[in-house]
Amino acid sequence: MTRRFFLLLCSFTLAVPVMAANLRVSAASSLTDALHEIGRIYHHDTGDTLLFDFGASSTLARQIAEGAPSDVFISADESKMDQLQQRGFIIKASRRSILSNTLVIIVPSDSNLKINGGADLADDAISNIAVAEPQSVPAGIYAKEYLRKLHVWDRIKDKLIPTENVRAALAAVESGNVQTGIVYRTDALISRSVRIAFEVPRAEGPRISYPAAIVGDSKQKAAAQRFIDFLQTPPAQDIFRKYGFIIK
Repeated sequence: MTRRFFLLLCSFTLAVPVMAANLRVSAASSLTDALHEIGRIYHHDTGDTLLFDFGASSTLARQIAEGAPSDVFISADESKMDQLQQRGFIIKASRRSILSNTLVIIVPSDSNLKINGGADLADDAISNIAVAEPQSVPAGIYAKEYLRKLHVWDRIKDKLIPTENVRAALAAVESGNVQTGIVYRTDALISRSVRIAFEVPRAEGPRISYPAAIVGDSKQKAAAQRFIDFLQTPPAQDIFRKYGFIIK
């Protein structure tokens, strides 16, 4: 191979752009607004397109285990990620815990209901409480853990209106058909139809953690890792903070 031909070949190779990726991201519903904004910035900076599937972490984990196409999984709790990791459905080395959150008790914005803590949910004046499914959905599991710690779970469990995910619990309170609900602080902050009646202090509430990892069956592992790395950069973290998340 002549030197001229070699240099020409190298220059041609360098001129060929890296093909943009279409990444499927399965993410907890509480991340919807923040990730949509991050996705726009990421696409502008990299050319990669993020195809989001938002839902309850338990539902998303089950879908991934059943073979649903996904490149990145971002859960609202560590246990769902643990389950996938133990079964080999995520890349262990890629796993990062990136965010935290807090629980709040919300009421419709025009409600006069006063709530000074979780124990007040046992009052007779409160007959229904929206909460994500407490047996499987992280927001509901966290809520149950908090209420058990206060020793009021058995007194209020019959008042609960379980929903498929935390955004559905928010919507139930927004509708005015439910007196109160327990959601993440980040969900309450995006709504003009509810107000925060009580915020659970971090020292008293459950430890909320959002891990991210590459899905084992992903065909775009390098691109998936770049996105997870980007979630830990200042531009992405600033957006998470704007929506009320706590950076870990």
